Amino acid sequence: MKRLNLMKKVTGLLLSAAMAAGFSAAAMAAEPEAAAIDTAAFDELIASGPVADDADIEANSWASAIKEAGVLRVGGTRTSFLFSQLDETDNSIRGFDAGLYELLTRYILGDESKYELTQVDSSTRESVLQSGQVDAVFATYSITDARKEVISFAGPYYTSQQAILVKAGNTDIAGVDDLADKTVATQSGSTGPDILAEFAPDAIVQEFSTDQEARAALEQGRVDAYVTDYTLLLNAIVKNPGVYEIAGDVFGPEDNYGIGLPLDSDGVIFVNDFLKKIEEDGTWAALWKVSLGDRTGIETVPDAPAIAE
Repeated sequence: MKRLNLMKKVTGLLLSAAMAAGFSAAAMAAEPEAAAIDTAAFDELIASGPVADDADIEANSWASAIKEAGVLRVGGTRTSFLFSQLDETDNSIRGFDAGLYELLTRYILGDESKYELTQVDSSTRESVLQSGQVDAVFATYSITDARKEVISFAGPYYTSQQAILVKAGNTDIAGVDDLADKTVATQSGSTGPDILAEFAPDAIVQEFSTDQEARAALEQGRVDAYVTDYTLLLNAIVKNPGVYEIAGDVFGPEDNYGIGLPLDSDGVIFVNDFLKKIEEDGTWAALWKVSLGDRTGIETVPDAPAIAE
């Protein structure tokens, strides 16, 4: 299947290597900054999204509660350049994750603007669902067995792997084997600490609460490298040309992103049906292209991951 780890070589833009095994990722540093999102194309795509039948909503308690409230309460971010970035000129949030929850809002409520966003980070995503503060979390949210003990997931809707971020010009770290005895940043509450324990057990791991804190530590030389999801690092690279590089190949298990929902919620069935619909009608691919492909020079649209039954 074509995935984001089947990246094509990009000429004159930001990536020069592929994610697939056998392709070096050492040259995946950004050159020019990625193109801004085409706001008109994004907004038009969201406004043309499907709307659920009343009968389908009434048959589902999670969707019915949202319909009755007149708002979809979303846990998400506003600073993920490719996935959910706030545009202060019009106070809109655009990107791949943002597009999905706006499409879901339209699907349930018939109006993509009827959502409320609560900002979350990797350490608060479960708690806002457990407390009932939000109806769903869209935040490049990796599906793990540990998380499935306290919340439920719809999807997956996207897949990635781990990567190593270093300062531009770093020649000491060329891959995961070079992390031994190095001080390596990762995010607390993410899958990073467990993956480092497995793939780089001799690394000196330092956990940070946010992506920004981890990257600041890297820039200041307080850590030698930063390990987290490749997609999050891609955001950093395209926003900061010439500052960072990806060292070596992506590694670790395939990282499936899901939509967080309250534990045992029947919303899983409803959201999975929504995801299947937008995959089958081409909306998912169109959203990927306007949010990611067009902005990074990656021409091949990946296949959407198989949705769990």
